[in-house]
Amino acid sequence: MLEKYFELKELGTSVRIEVIAGLTTFLTMSYIIFVNPEILSSTGMDKSSVFVATCLAAALGSLIMALVAKWPIGMAPGMGLNAFFAFGVVGAMGFTWQQALGAVFISGVIFLILTVTGIRSWLIAGIPHSMRSAIAAGIGMFLAIIALKSSGIVIASEATFVTLGHLTTTGPLLAILGFFIIASLDGLKVPGAILIGILAITILSWVLGVSQFQGIVSMPPSIAPTFLQLDIIGAMHSGLVHVILVFVLVEVFDATGTLIGVAKRARLIEEGKPNRLGRALLADSSAIVAGSLLGTSSTTAYVESASGVQAGGRSGLTALVIAVLFLAALFISPLAASVPVYATAPALLYVACLMMRELIEVDWTEITEAAPAALTALMMPFTYSIANGLAFGFISYAVLKTATGKFRDVHLATWLVAILFVIRFAFVE
Repeated sequence: MLEKYFELKELGTSVRIEVIAGLTTFLTMSYIIFVNPEILSSTGMDKSSVFVATCLAAALGSLIMALVAKWPIGMAPGMGLNAFFAFGVVGAMGFTWQQALGAVFISGVIFLILTVTGIRSWLIAGIPHSMRSAIAAGIGMFLAIIALKSSGIVIASEATFVTLGHLTTTGPLLAILGFFIIASLDGLKVPGAILIGILAITILSWVLGVSQFQGIVSMPPSIAPTFLQLDIIGAMHSGLVHVILVFVLVEVFDATGTLIGVAKRARLIEEGKPNRLGRALLADSSAIVAGSLLGTSSTTAYVESASGVQAGGRSGLTALVIAVLFLAALFISPLAASVPVYATAPALLYVACLMMRELIEVDWTEITEAAPAALTALMMPFTYSIANGLAFGFISYAVLKTATGKFRDVHLATWLVAILFVIRFAFVE
C-alpha cells in the first residue's frame, strides 16, 4: 500500500530506505523542539504548551507535505522568524504574543492566496537575487546577537552599547563548549550534530548544578494555554502591517528556496518535466496557518531535509516518518523543560554561521547590488529587527538603481515593497 501510494518503485527507493531517510532528517532538525519553546517562552507564552505546539505543528506540516506534495521534506517552526516573533514583534515593538500569532495566521493566509493565484512566482521573480541572499545572512546575524546575548558571551555596555561578557563564568563557558561540539561533529558529518550538542551541554549543566533534571518521559502537557489563542483582530493594528509583510516575504523566499534546493538534490525537479512544487508550497502555507492556530510561529520547510535526501529519501514516505517521530517526541516534555539556555544558544549561533554563507551569492563588484545587500544584513542585528533590515535594503536598492540610471533594473515587485516600507516609516512610526 505504502509502496504504491508513494510510487517507491518509480522513484527507485524502498520502505527501508525511506524510513532511514526520515530518521536521519528528524535527527538533524529535532533540535527545534528544544530551541523553539526556549525562544517563544520569552514572550510570556507557556513553555510546555509551546513544546506541544512545536511538535504538533512539525508533525502536521510534515504530514501535509507527505500526503499532498509527496516530497521527502520535513516541516517545523522556522529559525529566524521565531526570534523575530519573540524579540522583535513582542519584545521590541510591545505587541502581545496573541497579536503576533494573529499576524502569523494572516501571513499564512496571504501566502496561501499568493500560491494559489500564482502571484508568488511573480513576487519571487521580482526580488533581486542579492537581496534574497542578504535577507538569509541578515537573519543569521540577528540569530547570532540573540544567541550571544542570551548565553552571556556578549553583554550590554553604556559606553560601547555591547561588550564581552564574563567568559570565565559557567554559563558562557558551557555555551562556547556547546558551539565547538556542534561545529566539530557537523564538520565530521555526524548526523544530528546540533541535537547531540544540545543534549551534551544539558547533561553537563545537570552535573554542574546549573540546571535541574526534571525527568525524561511523561504524558504530553496541555496545549490549552496557546491553542486558538491568536488575536486576529488585534493583528490588524496599523503597526503590525509591516510585520505581516516581513512574515510573508521571508516565508515565501525561505520556503521557495528550501523546497527547490532540496527537491533538485533529490532529482524531483527536472527541466521540462512536471513537478509538485506548487503542491509543496501549498503544503507549506497551510502549515503556517495550522501552526498559528496551535500556538507557534511560522512553520516552514527545513533545509536539513537534504540530509534525508542524501540518505536516499525520495518520496513523501520520508516526510511521513518525520511526522510520526515528531508525534513520538511529545512524550519527552520533561527533558525539553530541563534544557537550559546555555544549551540552546550554541545551536542558534551555529545556525547563524551556516546562514552567513549566503553572502557569497552577492555581487560585491556592483555597488547598486552590494550596498543594499550589506544594509539589509547589517540593519537586522543593529536595530534588533528583521523588518528594519528589509526596509533599508529594499528602499536603498530602488534609490541607488534610480540614482545611477538603472531604474529599469528594478522590478515592480521591488518598487511595491520599497514603497510600502516608506509609507510605514512616514505614517506608522
